[in-house]
Amino acid sequence: MKRKRVGTKKVYTLADLKSWDNKTVRLGVFGDPVEHSLSPSMQNAALKHCKINAQYARFRILPNELPEALELISMLDFIGINLTLPHKMAASALVDRLDDDGKRIGAVNVVKIENGKRNGFNTDGRGFARAIREEFSVDLRDLRVMILGAGGAARAIALQCAKENCERLVIANRTFEKGKLLADELHEFFQGPRVLGPVPRLQAITWDEQVFRFQIANVDLIVNATPIGLRGSDRSPISARLIAPHLMVYDTVYSSERTPLVLAALEAGARAANGLAMLLQQGALAFEIWFERLAPLEAMRAAVRSPRRSPSGAETG
Repeated sequence: MKRKRVGTKKVYTLADLKSWDNKTVRLGVFGDPVEHSLSPSMQNAALKHCKINAQYARFRILPNELPEALELISMLDFIGINLTLPHKMAASALVDRLDDDGKRIGAVNVVKIENGKRNGFNTDGRGFARAIREEFSVDLRDLRVMILGAGGAARAIALQCAKENCERLVIANRTFEKGKLLADELHEFFQGPRVLGPVPRLQAITWDEQVFRFQIANVDLIVNATPIGLRGSDRSPISARLIAPHLMVYDTVYSSERTPLVLAALEAGARAANGLAMLLQQGALAFEIWFERLAPLEAMRAAVRSPRRSPSGAETG
């Protein structure tokens, strides 16, 4: 079987799935790119800890290959799969059943195979809530939150903030209409008054420095749910001069180096974290979906934070 190698790690392709004879790999992540995914290290540590005879691998699947790839794993002896960029939204139309969050968000990051059927789940929101609690020792219900972005990850995070009855939710997107549409979809969660003052509990805003400046005075947590920061040449989506020391800043992009937004936040004296905790918590939730048992969180955490991990990456699945 022809395989592409990245260092000592294997990356499988659709061509591999078409002639699949691997009895050990029964889990994996579909993405493009996928070479830097930390999910295999994390999930293989969990499988080893629990003495489960299976392995987890990377699969570089192009967007036009996703329908066939999902069909193939349904016919093979796979337990399940994670989905990361750019597949999560497309996969929502390619599963046989979809959980409530997946339906509302329109995106899937976990698939479980049962009797040849593909069951889709979205754990982005729950993973995010757990990550915020882990990094900042606070719950979403106590926070005024500003989310940068309105795509799949942002939609999941916004829904989780709404479901947990956060104090305030602001959505900033470069295409204002897309952010406004997301805010409108969440209107039912914010109908009761809770915050006193001149600002609404739910609001979509334009992507503008002066608008950010005003909003930052009225939020506690800024979340980057865009891919900005994934490339080394990226600048922070919000400059350090706008970030106030009272803020918590969470960047869903993860990296072995500090992302531009995390650097800007720390420069401003704010607390900041990247997406490793969210990746870890999503991974634990996926493991629990696949095996219906508690995930070995500390074993997975040790694998994610190992100094031998890939130099950079970003995923929410």
